[in-house]
Amino acid sequence: MTLELGISEELAARAAEAARRRGVSVEELLLASLEEALARESEFESVVGAVLAENAELYRRLA
Repeated sequence: MTLELGISEELAARAAEAARRRGVSVEELLLASLEEALARESEFESVVGAVLAENAELYRRLA
C-alpha cells in the first residue's frame, strides 16, 4: 500500500536528518516509527486491560 502525507517542511527536514543519522531512507524511518508507535499502543491497551481486570473487585467496591 502506498500512502501520501502532507507534512511541514520542518518535520520533513527533521525526518530526513534522523534518517540520515541512522543510515536509512526517510520511508524506512517513518515505517519503523509507525510500527513502533502502533506496537506501543497495543501494549498499553493490554497493560490497561490487565490492570483493570486485576483490580475489578476493588473498583466495584469503591463505586
